[in-house]
Amino acid sequence: MKENGMGWLAAIIVGGIAGWLAEKFMKSNMGLLMNIILGIVGAVLFNFIFGSLLGLYAAGASFSFAYLLAGFVGACILIAIARAVRGRA
Repeated sequence: MKENGMGWLAAIIVGGIAGWLAEKFMKSNMGLLMNIILGIVGAVLFNFIFGSLLGLYAAGASFSFAYLLAGFVGACILIAIARAVRGRA
């Protein structure tokens, strides 16, 4: 996280906000820890997918709206995947 300009504390805070926003948008019921995890992992997932495929990178500033947006979109994708997997089980 630090090499992208975001420290761990900032990543946890932004990840928590992104995860919470995704939780509300996707109408799922998760706790604070899961929101933080979804937000951080979602941002990493979003940056990896879109950076590898399209050459677009969201994270770069210390507290950027782009990182928050990347976490939100990535967390929504993860929630949708979790729902699809649970639906099959």
